Amino acid sequence: MSLETELADGLQAFAAQQQQMQPSFSLDVFAVEDAFLNYLRLLQHWNKAFNLTAIRDDRGQVIRHLLDSLVILPFVSGNQVVDVGTGAGLPGIPLAICLPNQRFVLVDSNSKKTRFLTQAKVALGLQNLTVIHDRVEAIPASGFDQVLCRAFKPLESLVPAIKHLLKEDGVILAMLGKSPETEILNQLDLQATTRLWPLSVPGLQEDRFLIEIRPRPECL
Repeated sequence: MSLETELADGLQAFAAQQQQMQPSFSLDVFAVEDAFLNYLRLLQHWNKAFNLTAIRDDRGQVIRHLLDSLVILPFVSGNQVVDVGTGAGLPGIPLAICLPNQRFVLVDSNSKKTRFLTQAKVALGLQNLTVIHDRVEAIPASGFDQVLCRAFKPLESLVPAIKHLLKEDGVILAMLGKSPETEILNQLDLQATTRLWPLSVPGLQEDRFLIEIRPRPECL
């Protein structure tokens, strides 16, 4: 199937799943289908030269990149959101496409990836997107409502590494490929209050989880 067909089928499955699991979820992902398509085409073009992602087939990119990002949409809130270690802009770019009234900052230390992100911002007309080429540790305290991360650091190391980016009552949303071990959660509980959510990505027969991490005041 073509990329266009894979995308249309994927969005249809995502919309049906969200309607079943979260009837209050009202975002029309079909209204931004063209932007998703343009993003994936741009990613495929740049991937030929810069190896931005190991996933290169149409179906894999729709499911493992786009839909895998979109499933956290119901959890994203606040006006200021930062995606650390964003790589090719995941989940930040799909979320910024869907939520134009929220400001997204994408951070990565790889210059090839941030060049791609800057081009994507221009090509897609994402006025709510800022790209920063730097190490997360070098970014000054920022007051973000939420910090997003996807395979950024070991879970027990997240709070010390990125807590300076959060405002006082801010939240870390960490995307996981498996449920954390009890020992890891116990270590994390010393630093923050947590809530673990199972996720379901249409077309993906693998575990996905989101953990909400609220650093304890004494840890900020």
